[in-house]
Amino acid sequence: QVQLVESGGGLVQAGGSLRLSCAARNIFSINAMAMGWYRQAPGKQRELVATITSAGSTNYADSVLGRFTISRDNAQKTVYLQMNSLKPEDTAVYYCNAVLGSYSRWGQGTQVTVSS
Repeated sequence: QVQLVESGGGLVQAGGSLRLSCAARNIFSINAMAMGWYRQAPGKQRELVATITSAGSTNYADSVLGRFTISRDNAQKTVYLQMNSLKPEDTAVYYCNAVLGSYSRWGQGTQVTVSS
């Protein structure tokens, strides 16, 4: 089974930065996969944060545009989310997602808490 393991979450003050990592395990390559970051705050639905296609095209939620950057290192089978200028409303559990055709896999999530 493919596993996605997120790391890098934590507690940070508003205006600070964090970099999340999502490492894919038990898979030969992620080259053909679309990867993404989603988040879920307490009492809210899971929402898209950013995605990156196999070709490297990116898409961002309006709320994070200009502050967050998604990137991928196919050799390391890892996807990153650089988060700058963090706001309290960015507080959520962040999940990594990998998609290939009809196949989709989620990570277990990593908590990000931004204090005001």
